[in-house]
Amino acid sequence: MGSQLEGAMETLINVFHHYSGKEGDKYKLSKKELKELLQSELGCFLEAQKDAGAVEKIMQDLDENGDGEVDFQEFVVLVAALTVACNNFFWENA
Repeated sequence: MGSQLEGAMETLINVFHHYSGKEGDKYKLSKKELKELLQSELGCFLEAQKDAGAVEKIMQDLDENGDGEVDFQEFVVLVAALTVACNNFFWENA
């Protein structure tokens, strides 16, 4: 059995590929796929935003190469940024 970190990495990979490729490139998330992933996997985060354009803003911020899709590397940037932002909250409430 792998470590907790290895399990977390595997989960990130599996979640990304569960949503990617339903339309277009199977190695990238379209805006629709990104929205579905965010709503299903980070629903509380989106609800807290109270911003109808949150997904659009996230897509623009993540899509560094401007292709209108989010690849795995760009997705990991989102997860890392959210993890850093939540670090204090998780430790204070542990």
